[in-house]
Amino acid sequence: MSRDLFGVMQTMFDENWLWAVFTVAAALAQTLRNATQRELTATLGTVGATHTRFLFGFPFAVVFLLIVTETNSVPLPALSPAFVPWILLGTLAQIFATALMLAAMNERSFVVAVAYIKTEPVQVALFGLVFLGDHITIPIAAAILIATAGVLLMSLRPGTTAASGNRPMLLGIGAGALFALSAVGYRGAILSLGTPSYLMAATFTLAIGLALQASLLSLYLAVRKRKVLIDIVRAWRPSLAAGFLGALASQFWFLAFALATAASVRTLALVEVLFAQVVARRLFDERTTTREAIGIVCTVAGIALLIWAHG
Repeated sequence: MSRDLFGVMQTMFDENWLWAVFTVAAALAQTLRNATQRELTATLGTVGATHTRFLFGFPFAVVFLLIVTETNSVPLPALSPAFVPWILLGTLAQIFATALMLAAMNERSFVVAVAYIKTEPVQVALFGLVFLGDHITIPIAAAILIATAGVLLMSLRPGTTAASGNRPMLLGIGAGALFALSAVGYRGAILSLGTPSYLMAATFTLAIGLALQASLLSLYLAVRKRKVLIDIVRAWRPSLAAGFLGALASQFWFLAFALATAASVRTLALVEVLFAQVVARRLFDERTTTREAIGIVCTVAGIALLIWAHG
């Protein structure tokens, strides 16, 4: 019995499965980060609260890199010519995606916009195929479509329409597309380093990416919204928690990107929606509707199919 259990544990933590473990860990850390940032939004605003994940996350990314460097014999990778455009695509796309997402959430058709953002895994699959040549098998493609359909069912509510215009829909799809490009950009940057250590490649890319984002957003706020930047510095104590959780989530995302296609990672990442459903039921004692139940079943089925396809 003990041997069988040991064998199962070895299989679970085999490199073929590590990407799934990293993705679920990233989703959990991101859920906690979102909860932490919610308090900061009241005092710093959406832009300020968003910037804390980059500004206060960067020092932790450096710590992660130092730990990896000291505990592994693999040296820091040399920057390849392809790394710069990939990392710029990842960092800039993520910044603009966040801006579009916030704009979509300020629209009257909030739920519709959020639902369209959830089309990201489908767009990641397309961009990954075009830009990286990531192979998408029929089972994986089916898993992406089923899981995405499940999330859309959970997001859209009866009677919710885009009657106020196409703007929320376009903002939502645009945000999803940019998040997809960001995921592809980060995976491209990690792969371009060519280092045999996926741990070093992911951690190094994270440190460079957060350095760029922290610098660019700090420069923008210093020029356009200096008061917000001052308020962020003053709120450094609560911001540290958000920064740490953000850096931890990103570390796991990047480790997953190093081992699996961006499409697979972002599809499994939809498990975060299930976490949110569980939390909402626990906190607010709300009943699950038939539509939401079908959506949950579809999402779980899609994720199960994705895991099976990778097995």
